[in-house]
Amino acid sequence: MSRIGNKVIVVPADVTVDISETNFITVKGPKGQLEKQFNEVLNFSLEGSELKVSRPNNEMFTRKIHGTSRAILFNMITGVSTGFSKKLEIKGVGYRAQLQGNTLVLQLGFSHNIELEIPQGITLDVPKNTEITVNGIDKAVVGQFAAEIREYRKPEPYKGKGIRYVDEYVARKAGKTAK
Repeated sequence: MSRIGNKVIVVPADVTVDISETNFITVKGPKGQLEKQFNEVLNFSLEGSELKVSRPNNEMFTRKIHGTSRAILFNMITGVSTGFSKKLEIKGVGYRAQLQGNTLVLQLGFSHNIELEIPQGITLDVPKNTEITVNGIDKAVVGQFAAEIREYRKPEPYKGKGIRYVDEYVARKAGKTAK
């Protein structure tokens, strides 16, 4: 019994959901449009403002994709109505970020600057040179791009320098002590 898969998705008034016979679903909202092809085994039904995902049998493959498909569809609806964001902070002397057109330029203590092209569908805000906010309607793309930024300089445990998520806890270690 899938607890997540059986939950009903409430569709907001400003979001429209189109379901084709082949389970190609298009979700349109005030922030944009997302579309995805879901497996044809599942059944999607839209009744008023309630969207239900059901499975016809209890085979292992069908059980696996039931909850996952419902979660992806819920994230699509949430993305086009409110959007997703990830906040990153940069700690370290001389570490900073700046936005130059469609490129994010990071100075992270290397001998060169790191230049990242911003993917389509993503908007970046750099309110201070030590804060980055990644915004978008696709949760997977927002999370992936934030992880790629963080990967260039992960927070290290001794001084805590590096790029971290705002709510991330970094376990600190004591350094060597002289005897």
